[in-house]
Amino acid sequence: MAHVEHVEHDAVVALIRREPGEYAAIRELWKKHSVAEDERDLPGLISTLTEDCVYELAQTGHRWEGHEGAARFYTGLLTAFPDIHFDLTDIVIGPQGVCEEARVTGTHEARWLDAEPTGEKLSWRVVIFFPWDEKRKLFRGEKVYTDVDVWSQAAIR
Repeated sequence: MAHVEHVEHDAVVALIRREPGEYAAIRELWKKHSVAEDERDLPGLISTLTEDCVYELAQTGHRWEGHEGAARFYTGLLTAFPDIHFDLTDIVIGPQGVCEEARVTGTHEARWLDAEPTGEKLSWRVVIFFPWDEKRKLFRGEKVYTDVDVWSQAAIR
């Protein structure tokens, strides 16, 4: 029987084997990232990310790459939802990075992705993964999952 390479599996096994020794550094960087986001401090937020970071919306497939991409993601999001607010409901911090769950609210005031502004106050839940780069001691971006199609008419109500 031929050996089949399982690149994804091997990468996950390597993540599982990481020791939790960097917990404090990961936690502090996540706090810095979150405070910068709350304060709309784009340079502070970008400073928590690797230069080759990737922001990804899992449901839509939209991706933004690198610091320039992360800046476009946040500029677009904060323009579309200037009052966006994340209420943290759960968090897990480990040697692989951070996973947070939050309740999000925001008024859709400008175009976001392919959705024209509605002026409506939206509410949805997200789970966001912040993968940790153990060599560079920064996050490699964010993978964002939402509980609904935020941009559908059903989500507006």
